[in-house]
Amino acid sequence: MDTETAATKLAELGHKTRLQIFRYLIKGGRKGIPVGELQSVLSVPSSTLSHHIARLVSVGLIKQEREGRTLFCIPKYEELNELISFLQEECCINVDA
Repeated sequence: MDTETAATKLAELGHKTRLQIFRYLIKGGRKGIPVGELQSVLSVPSSTLSHHIARLVSVGLIKQEREGRTLFCIPKYEELNELISFLQEECCINVDA
């Protein structure tokens, strides 16, 4: 992951509501969480929630899939792991042994 991509993803997670959404989603596993559950748990108006979800989708941190009448938000763990790796890859390289 390059610095610009990481900065873009981190910028989206830098918003309180988007961070709350993402943290709730990663607790839910690979099946995802229904949008209605997110709205209920986080007490966010539907239009506001849709806006924040769209921002997280646009930077590739989550995806959405429809199952019947239910729309699920699914965290992209691979992207999360890449972002964590980016932050850790040069950890302590300038520290004397």
